[in-house]
Amino acid sequence: MATRSLTLRTGDARDVGVMDALMAAAFEARWGEAWTRSQAMGVLAMPGIHLVFALVDDIPAGFALTRAVLDEAELLLLAVTPAHRRAGVGTALMQGVLTDCAARGVTHLHLEVRENNPAIAFYQRHGFTRQGIRRGYYRGHDGVAYDAHTYARVVG
Repeated sequence: MATRSLTLRTGDARDVGVMDALMAAAFEARWGEAWTRSQAMGVLAMPGIHLVFALVDDIPAGFALTRAVLDEAELLLLAVTPAHRRAGVGTALMQGVLTDCAARGVTHLHLEVRENNPAIAFYQRHGFTRQGIRRGYYRGHDGVAYDAHTYARVVG
């Protein structure tokens, strides 16, 4: 898919419906990775939260959600709809996250990801290195437990 117009815009709790729709489209239901509306609203009310949307031709194509505390931040969610993958949307979101983190004085960005998630390669391409493993952290809808891999990178 050729991207004609890709823009980023900041979001807030008023955008929870857009987040819901993007999570439903981006995350496979079998993994249970999409948050509920109440989980999203709870996080969006916390201090240090930054939500950014990627719009392709003014249509929401993905979002990234981070939380910063002092000089560290965590990438809580990054979602791109299947129709917009491999078109620069994820990279634009990551660049937006890194720019925002640098502006807020963040020096390290952390994330965690399910062990067999194909997004691992994306994070590695963007400078993240594996820091550790949380055994049995994720549980799929089939009841099988999966490890969480923790990653980090320097901002800047």
